[in-house]
Amino acid sequence: MNYQRGISLNGLMIAGAIFAVVAILGARVAPEWIEYGAIDKAVKTTAGDPALKEGTMAQVRAAYDKRAEIDTIKSMPGADLDITKEGGELVIAYAYMRKVPLFANVSLVFDFEGSSAKK
Repeated sequence: MNYQRGISLNGLMIAGAIFAVVAILGARVAPEWIEYGAIDKAVKTTAGDPALKEGTMAQVRAAYDKRAEIDTIKSMPGADLDITKEGGELVIAYAYMRKVPLFANVSLVFDFEGSSAKK
C-alpha cells in the first residue's frame, strides 16, 4: 500500500501564517536592536577616545553627538548620557526605553541600557 507524503494545504496555510507573523514581528523589532548596537558602539568608542580622557562633559557629549549623527542615532541624544570617571577611566552609561507598536493597541516595550565600563 502506498501512502502519500508531504504537507497538506491546511498545514501549508498554517505554516505560512506563522511565518508571516514572525517576519512582521522581526521587521518591526530589528531596527530597534540595530540602533541599540549602534548606540553601544558609539558610547564605547567615545569612552575609549584618548583625546577625551581629560575632556569636559560637554566635549564628551559633543563627541558622542558627532558619532550619533554619522550612525543616524535618534533614540539616545548626548544630553541623556551619564558620564563619570572610575579609576581614571571615562565611563559612559545610558538607559532608554523604546515602544514598538505592533497592531491596534498592542505594543512591545524595550528597556535598553549599557555602559562603557569593562566587565
